Amino acid sequence: MFTFANPRFLVIYNDYKMVENILHRTFLGNSVESYCWFAGIILLGLIFQRLLSKLLTLFVFKVVQKYSTEVGFEKLLALTKKPMRLLILLITFYIAFDRLDFPVEWKIGSVEHFGLRMVILRAFQVGIAISITWIILRIVDFFGLILMHRASLTESKTDDQLVPFIKEAIKVIVVILSIFFTLGAVFKLNIASLIAGLGIGGLAIALAAKESLENLLGSFTIFLDKPFVIGDLIRIGSLEGHVEKIGFRSTRIRTLEKSYVTVPNKKLVDSELDNLSLRIQRRAKFDIGLEYDTPSEKIKLIVADIQQYIDNHSHILKEETRVRLNEFGSSSINIMVLYFVDTLEYDVYLDVRQEINYKIIEIVKAHGTSFAYPTTTVLMKK
Repeated sequence: MFTFANPRFLVIYNDYKMVENILHRTFLGNSVESYCWFAGIILLGLIFQRLLSKLLTLFVFKVVQKYSTEVGFEKLLALTKKPMRLLILLITFYIAFDRLDFPVEWKIGSVEHFGLRMVILRAFQVGIAISITWIILRIVDFFGLILMHRASLTESKTDDQLVPFIKEAIKVIVVILSIFFTLGAVFKLNIASLIAGLGIGGLAIALAAKESLENLLGSFTIFLDKPFVIGDLIRIGSLEGHVEKIGFRSTRIRTLEKSYVTVPNKKLVDSELDNLSLRIQRRAKFDIGLEYDTPSEKIKLIVADIQQYIDNHSHILKEETRVRLNEFGSSSINIMVLYFVDTLEYDVYLDVRQEINYKIIEIVKAHGTSFAYPTTTVLMKK
């Protein structure tokens, strides 16, 4: 039984009073107890930040789960991990700093007047708005993954092009609404007056963003006119590659060298564009040069044999084949070879062309002649 006279009780009581005195000591207008609460809240927030972000993401996933049977929770977690942690970190710091007070001798005004308190509060509110907007944008990306998966199951490529377009449009709308909400709720601006003011300055903004508006209109032209869709092989100028993404401002093209090129939509609309995916066959045209001392009878036979072989080839369109004595070059007699391969696959085209080239070499050798190479004959007269 403990009594007031018990030595052990007295030791415990004295230790308690000592700790209490320490906790009630004041530094910079705050007690040690307040500083301990501040440090403990931040420490707990940092320790449980990952767990809390996962729980919040799980809650969001439960809300949209019926729409996301094709894309699992891990995809949403990967998308929302950073913005969720930012939101939790901001809330943690807000709760922690709420335990502290500014020293009276600093003479800092209230949050209603411009000063350090107002700046900190506004910065916190803006941070919260940014993190929530970021989370919403990530959720839009998650729905984009769901729609892209469903679009991949259809044969049409129009929906593959439509989904990224709609996703980017929704994200732009979300950002604009978030900006207006932040200006109204945080900075107490009159949104109606602000929108009216934008009408006055709209012309200046349009002139300043002329290139961006032209690219935006170009994206609508591409979407409506459909000169190409995602996955098509196109050529514009010296650039050739497959279309991977069509955005508001630009189109992303994966070149044959596997580099990733971004082309403004205005350039795609204004320039001559060749959609190679719409071809029904591939064309091959080249010249072969024979030596000038080749008899005309052998040239006729070589032309006839090449023509016959190409006409009988299973992958060649006979109606479009041309093998003709074309011109007299500076150091060779040139025979033009023109044919079309009935395939759109580049590897098949290369194989057919290689096979024909080997056969041309055999035909030329079989007739006892050879290919010419650049030569110069110099006649010297005494």
